[in-house]
Amino acid sequence: MRATAKRDGERFQHDVEIREHHLHADEPEDNGGEDTGPSPQELLAGSLASCTAITIEMYARRKGWNIGDVTVDVNYEPAQRGSPTRFEMAVRLPKELPEEQRERLMQIAAKCPVHRTLEGEVMFEETIEAV
Repeated sequence: MRATAKRDGERFQHDVEIREHHLHADEPEDNGGEDTGPSPQELLAGSLASCTAITIEMYARRKGWNIGDVTVDVNYEPAQRGSPTRFEMAVRLPKELPEEQRERLMQIAAKCPVHRTLEGEVMFEETIEAV
């Protein structure tokens, strides 16, 4: 998987290209940006929320469960000195679903690829290229 960010404005606006898709990332005005798109950290929270929802829906589809609407709300608090990064995630499922289905779907939610990446060991390989 590959994502490329290239400045697209005067301040911190960036066009992010992923396959054939283009997103905008920026910083809020109080961080010196123009607020033309979500910040990179907001995109991270959005990645976790959408990955969780999609993982739940894919599992339910494979099981033949009609689970209705799924909403995942993620609040992200970056690490501060002495405390870890915190993600608070609320998964909203229809109350009509049986309790055992809701419990199983919450187990599956923790297995989404973004969730596993964030809780696992991460390694970086960084290079600089003069162009």
